[in-house]
Amino acid sequence: MWQKIDNITPLNAIEKTDKILDRLHLDGPLVFGILSILIFGQFILFSATSGDWTRLIYSVLRIFIGITVMVILAQLKPAVFKLATPWLYGIALILLLLVDIIGYSGNGAQRWLDLGLLRFQPSELMKLGVPMMCALYLCERSLPATSRELGVLIPLILVPAGLTIVQPDLGTGILILAAGTAVVIFSGISWRILSFLGTAALAFAWAGWSFLHNYQQKRILTFLNPDSDPLGSGYHIIQSVIAIGSGGVFGKGYMHGAQGQLAFLPERSTDFIFAVVGEELGLFGAIILMSLYLLVVLRTLYLATQMRDTFACLFSSSVAIMFFFYVFINVGMVIGVLPVVGVPLPLVSYGGTAAVTMLASFGILMSLHFHQKSNL
Repeated sequence: MWQKIDNITPLNAIEKTDKILDRLHLDGPLVFGILSILIFGQFILFSATSGDWTRLIYSVLRIFIGITVMVILAQLKPAVFKLATPWLYGIALILLLLVDIIGYSGNGAQRWLDLGLLRFQPSELMKLGVPMMCALYLCERSLPATSRELGVLIPLILVPAGLTIVQPDLGTGILILAAGTAVVIFSGISWRILSFLGTAALAFAWAGWSFLHNYQQKRILTFLNPDSDPLGSGYHIIQSVIAIGSGGVFGKGYMHGAQGQLAFLPERSTDFIFAVVGEELGLFGAIILMSLYLLVVLRTLYLATQMRDTFACLFSSSVAIMFFFYVFINVGMVIGVLPVVGVPLPLVSYGGTAAVTMLASFGILMSLHFHQKSNL
């Protein structure tokens, strides 16, 4: 018995772990980054909820479901995803339309479908459906995409994004746009067409201002001057900046943040959980979390560069960009350099559907990478 224990070395343990991950079609560095963020997230969530074990247990159960989905999807062959893509996109589009008709309303938004046992956001499915559909359409054609092909891609992206924004859910709509746009850009579109689309997007945003809800317009205007409405639409940003600024370099200590523990900070377990990180763990804790996010983004981009199939390459690239935008938008709005648009901090904020969707996208990516690697 003692001899067996002595034979276990760190190198042997790493080799065995690599073999297990390879059997499960999982990428070691990417899994390490994802699990590290998830563990860090539960650690912070417990503090953000003031030690609420019930919410922590619910969060862990949802993460377990997400990891299970990720592992299952990693076992499937790429052909399965290609066959399933039109169905996923079509069903998600129908569900988005149903949300406008019979959707559950909460906090002034109609974003959910209530199925009794669970409540979920169909718009989350479009974070997968849109980039997969765009990648599938382009993989059967020569690249770069032409103006004619863009005429098909633009409605594929704008229709679900528009349906999501009018729910209203501006943050998720922006992420859907980012995921679809990433596929178009990585297809090798010319700078001339890209400049034209960028100009058209600015014009569309200007024209769409009048279609935004009053609270959305207030959030954008308050972003420019939070002190104009310190007890209203500017309250979130002001309290968040105070929390992060008071944390200093090493923070006030775990579960010792005044803004978070005394409930001055709104949405501290969801959209503004990064402010809890800044207040309690300081700049040091924030750098650790950002480093883990950077690891996941860079590893995802690296895996995308190793793909030989067009569908796999384009979809994998969109996963990296969407994950980056998730972090960029959330951290940006929490520190006051972007308007508040309601985007959670990925794999850290309390919530179910968003985390499961993100983990599912990583599962698909790892499946695509493993099967192209095994065919070399």
